Amino acid sequence: MGVFRGFPAIVTLFIIFFALPEVKIYFSPYWSAVLGFVLVTGAYQSEYVRGCIQSVQAGQSLAAQALGMSKPQEVIHIILPQALRAALPGITNEIIYLILYSSLASYIGVQEMFGVARTFNSLNFRPIEIFLTAGLVYAAIATVCFVSFRLLERRLRIPGLEAAR
Repeated sequence: MGVFRGFPAIVTLFIIFFALPEVKIYFSPYWSAVLGFVLVTGAYQSEYVRGCIQSVQAGQSLAAQALGMSKPQEVIHIILPQALRAALPGITNEIIYLILYSSLASYIGVQEMFGVARTFNSLNFRPIEIFLTAGLVYAAIATVCFVSFRLLERRLRIPGLEAAR
């Protein structure tokens, strides 16, 4: 997965859609985009979660063992809840990036919002209105996502355990 952190998202999409058919692996434009975005965002998301799991203090694990918890119980009930709370801001950013990256799918033939805007522009030659509208829609979607995750962060907050600001 770490390999995909080194590739730009567009390169990953091009490799999946244009290069893999050379070795007889075919995906439709839609599934190429889905696979590409999953690989790129998954590489980053896994690093956020890994780092946050490693940041949970060793004493938490020792306490779980002292209570007689098995390793799976420890991970599910002690480690992951703390790690996911800490990882949520990074996960939020990556999901917002994913929303914005979706415009790249138009370059491999997926008709998403940016691709439709390009088509409208080629028919109507009104780039300011068309692309500004598309940009505002992307911004609105990203803002709703950001606000929703911020509310989730507040809901999952444990008083006294916030990072010092």
